[in-house]
Amino acid sequence: MITSRLLPVLVFAALASAVRAQAPAPDYGAPIPLAEAKRALAAAQAEAVKNKWNVAIAIVDSGGHLVAYERLDSTQYGSVDVAQEKARTAAAFRRSTKIFQDSVADGGEGLRTLKLPGATPIEGGLPLVIGGKIVGAIGVSGVTSAQDGQIAAAGVAALK
Repeated sequence: MITSRLLPVLVFAALASAVRAQAPAPDYGAPIPLAEAKRALAAAQAEAVKNKWNVAIAIVDSGGHLVAYERLDSTQYGSVDVAQEKARTAAAFRRSTKIFQDSVADGGEGLRTLKLPGATPIEGGLPLVIGGKIVGAIGVSGVTSAQDGQIAAAGVAALK
């Protein structure tokens, strides 16, 4: 019989083995400097405004702590926390939240992702990499998950 203490370990182990098949994630670096966080935020905001998408955009450091945040006018309040959680997921697991979304969509063993503590399985969260190291992550919420991902990608591109 599986105890409640053992279940999270088994879920993590199953997810870890599925994720290992992907390219190795970069190591963590120093936390993102505020100037770089603002640059990523501005690029993401520009993408959202260009498309007339009202979203919340969160930038967290490599430890998942909020560094910069923007909620565009008329963005639903529910997106405030979701953007931050997407960013924290991308930072904590060193990968795109879309990987988790796809895992859940595939069903079967992928559904274990839903029980993984701290994982928000919705596209729109991406790690931020500077100098080959993860310095933080960006999370976006407010439109479709694919559109959130597009906005987050604009933020990532600003740091390259």
